[in-house]
Amino acid sequence: MINAEGAGGAPIENNDVKLKRWRKAMNAADIMTRDVVTVHPDTSVKEIAETLATNAISAVPVVDREGHLVGIVSEGDLLHRRETATERRRSWWLLLFAGNDILAQDYVKSHGQKASDVMTRHVLSVDETTPLENIASLLDKAGIKRVPVLAGGRLAGIVSRADLVQALVRAKRDEPGRGARSDHEIQMDLDAQMKREPWAHSLCIVTAVRDGTVELLGRAVSEDQRRGLIVLAKNIAGVKHVEDRLLVRSYAED
Repeated sequence: MINAEGAGGAPIENNDVKLKRWRKAMNAADIMTRDVVTVHPDTSVKEIAETLATNAISAVPVVDREGHLVGIVSEGDLLHRRETATERRRSWWLLLFAGNDILAQDYVKSHGQKASDVMTRHVLSVDETTPLENIASLLDKAGIKRVPVLAGGRLAGIVSRADLVQALVRAKRDEPGRGARSDHEIQMDLDAQMKREPWAHSLCIVTAVRDGTVELLGRAVSEDQRRGLIVLAKNIAGVKHVEDRLLVRSYAED
């Protein structure tokens, strides 16, 4: 949406357009840690353990002499070690099903002396332009805590779950102002948001907006839906307050 034209006929964006453009701009390059602690394939396991402890980190990327990412060593890769008598001990019945390759991998993990021995070789990565939404989904689905960022095949940075949390703090601090909005604008936005969410759209729920206050009336089918509607309404630009007048009653109770 365009409100007016600025100097020289350039369009002026309203606050909502600015907010959407600002959010879309956030990508890996915006939040990644650039000064990454790394090790080389021939770095000893002892040195890796010292690096993790000294820098208070839980994993370290492994790079070759040209800076290409070749693996990553995490605390999990060092859990079962000969030095601490924590080698993996498989039950006899599991040994019947575990192939020789798996047993050999266990041995290398517990007895290997270099990064190249113990590192995880198949490393998920992103590039500098990967949106934060994609990174968050990757970390969640893969069950990992961090992901390396590559540029031209070389390590450029790393994004961790902590970096995403910091991005949230920064987003709340730097978010562009939304400006005043009429009740009609708020109502239109609220209706559109509820239609976009399959769990929120219901003929049993009525909304009204007065002086920036959203009233939620009708019947929610669950407590989760009620809470979701309250959060949805609070996140609409211009909303000052949400009055919850919903009755929670499932269809099974009818």
